[in-house]
Amino acid sequence: MDWAVGFANAQVFHVRKVLVPINGSGDTSYAWAQLWMLLSLSAIGCVIWTIIDRKRNDYRKLNYWLCLVTRYYIALVAFAYGILKLFAAQMSFPSESMMATPLGDLLPMRLSWMFIGYSTPYQFFSGVMETMVGLLLLYRRTATLGIMIGTAVFLNVMVLNLSYDIPVKLYSMQLVLLCLFLLANEYKRIACFLVLNRPAELCYLYHYNYPKRWMRITRVILKIAFIVCFVGYGFFEMLDYSHEFYGAKEIKPIKPGIYDVPVYVVNKDTIPGLLSDTLRWQDIVFDKGGRGSIKTNDTAYRRIYRRAYFNYSTDTVKQLLNFTKVPGDTVNFILSLHYQVPDSNTIRLWGMRNNDSLFIELKRSSRHFQLGERQFHWLSEYNR
Repeated sequence: MDWAVGFANAQVFHVRKVLVPINGSGDTSYAWAQLWMLLSLSAIGCVIWTIIDRKRNDYRKLNYWLCLVTRYYIALVAFAYGILKLFAAQMSFPSESMMATPLGDLLPMRLSWMFIGYSTPYQFFSGVMETMVGLLLLYRRTATLGIMIGTAVFLNVMVLNLSYDIPVKLYSMQLVLLCLFLLANEYKRIACFLVLNRPAELCYLYHYNYPKRWMRITRVILKIAFIVCFVGYGFFEMLDYSHEFYGAKEIKPIKPGIYDVPVYVVNKDTIPGLLSDTLRWQDIVFDKGGRGSIKTNDTAYRRIYRRAYFNYSTDTVKQLLNFTKVPGDTVNFILSLHYQVPDSNTIRLWGMRNNDSLFIELKRSSRHFQLGERQFHWLSEYNR
């Protein structure tokens, strides 16, 4: 596939000279080149097939299998995203690092992620709807209702992706098109029932008369296997993941929270808190689970939304606080400093960075984020 996409792009499509592979973003130049290549091959195959098989009157059997595969694929996707949201694990509640980031520095995608992640009930509701789509699509009698609800659910996802520049635009559009394809196969009976106020015919789209007993048994076994492997396993895997996701612990003796940096000394010279300084820390956030961020322009850290993100761990024997870019990295430290915690509101750090000596004093900030309160009011006297 990589060779084919690269060759097709270089010879025909020219999306970009050097293609960027899919990397968390599903809308990279590689994804677009792949899309154009597959669409072109499909169109060519369609023309050739139409010419060669022009005497055939219908493709009912092939259409049955195509609709069956499409229906189960949509169900699989609905379960994958739905179960993830049932445990509120797709969009997390804003961390203190994120709440310490000015709103204007956030990209539209992160803003939408925080909007959904803020409310566990809303995310759970979204998960219920997607999971219900998957369940309805498993059974022939409820498949039509499932695909109608699925169209609404995935259309909403697509509009969110397009409106907030979320880099899953191609995939979400493909899901909507798959739903519309299945609806198009039933457009007459749906129109009769919902629009024309006429009797609707029975649905035969997902019904196929398997003539032999072993075929009927195999169909049941495959359905049970699908439910066990993709629904049951996915549910319990996500249950285990949620314990890890929400069970992040404190890295003792560092207390999570936001800290001001009143003292920052480099080579025995105290650096004042100037925003223009490139390395001085303005504040630092220790989140649970060994993650955190610093308000600084230091490029040694991961730069996200004008903050420097890091992972941290402690060596309680040597009393060292280790800063790394990647979780669990015990070799490539950005910084390793001795620590002292004289009281619950103070942390002192000192050590060497390159050829410079550092002494840093951190004071727990009294800053309070109202967003972290998860407020809800039935009675609201004022527009807050």
